[in-house]
Amino acid sequence: MEPEEEPGGAAVREVYEEAGVKGKLGRLLGIFENQDRKHRTYVYVLTVTEILEDWEDSVNIGRKREWFKVEDAIKILQCHKPVHAEYLEKLKLGCSPTNGNSVVSNLPDNNSLYVTSAQTSGLPSTVR
Repeated sequence: MEPEEEPGGAAVREVYEEAGVKGKLGRLLGIFENQDRKHRTYVYVLTVTEILEDWEDSVNIGRKREWFKVEDAIKILQCHKPVHAEYLEKLKLGCSPTNGNSVVSNLPDNNSLYVTSAQTSGLPSTVR
């Protein structure tokens, strides 16, 4: 997060910069902390309204965007980041496929929730 920036604002900015998507910020799924690394992560739902073809990180550092069905993201995260998988379990159990919102028509499957991943490092606080 930038100085004086709220977690929700940081989430919207980060997903735009790192994954090239814009959207409407939804509910906070949870906050988790890693005391050893002095690291706090806020996890939100974002209803995607626009997907950019090219974005800052894709142009500058060649970052790729990949979409996962929630079930597939959970399986991958359980091996590498089990705490992140817990938040997606909450999402899967706590809402309908679109959480009452419409989704962008050019996503792979309009009847499913998707997770996009964008890695960062060296930040005191990250938002996904």
